[in-house]
Amino acid sequence: MRHDAGQLQALVSIHDVMPDTLPQVAQILAACRRFGLAPPSLLVVPGLDWQPDQLEQLRAWAASGHALAAHGWQHRARRIAGVRHRLHSALISRDAAEHLALSRQQIMALMRRAAHWFAQVDLPRPALYVPPAWALGDLRRADLARLPYQSIEVTQGFVDTRSGSLTRVPLVGYEADTRARSVALTVWNRGQIALAQRLKQPLRVGIHPHDLQLRLARDLLDLLRHIGHQTGARQRHCRQAA
Repeated sequence: MRHDAGQLQALVSIHDVMPDTLPQVAQILAACRRFGLAPPSLLVVPGLDWQPDQLEQLRAWAASGHALAAHGWQHRARRIAGVRHRLHSALISRDAAEHLALSRQQIMALMRRAAHWFAQVDLPRPALYVPPAWALGDLRRADLARLPYQSIEVTQGFVDTRSGSLTRVPLVGYEADTRARSVALTVWNRGQIALAQRLKQPLRVGIHPHDLQLRLARDLLDLLRHIGHQTGARQRHCRQAA
């Protein structure tokens, strides 16, 4: 491996599940199955032009054990609003962080609309919401309990919507489409993997649909293979101990 992943447990999710990314998502799922990983969570963008056969694919993935999460509404900000959004757009999200262009009330309406969409198209209602680019925007802690989700994933970890408490969980990502992003993500990932090992915490692995065609594809595949190998070893140990 290019980095020493050591002993790790992982929470793997695939972001940006959209009508035009389903072939790439299927390719990543095939790699996860090949390495023996548990079914990754799928972060679905509801407010797009979903066709009946594509919705049927989502239902099949849900029936085979993939948890579905809501992931924004259209995954595209209508405008860049203010200095904070401009910096976030330039450094991290480009035009994906749609919450940052919205008011508090508009964000809550978007999140409710996203939850309702799943029931409207006969998909399991999601317990988890992940804002695009993990950018939640200007919601208050009291707002979270009024939303139809059990938890919300942000950059630092998972927020319980009822208590407002944050469980910190290290996070790695591989969406490196430029040399600068490749260098920055490599440094970030090594630090997050080391943190997960030191704290003996699970590692969140956030995969984007085109990651297998980008600069850190080999690192991503190495990590998935390593996690799958460890998962298999734990399962064999449990069977022998039973």
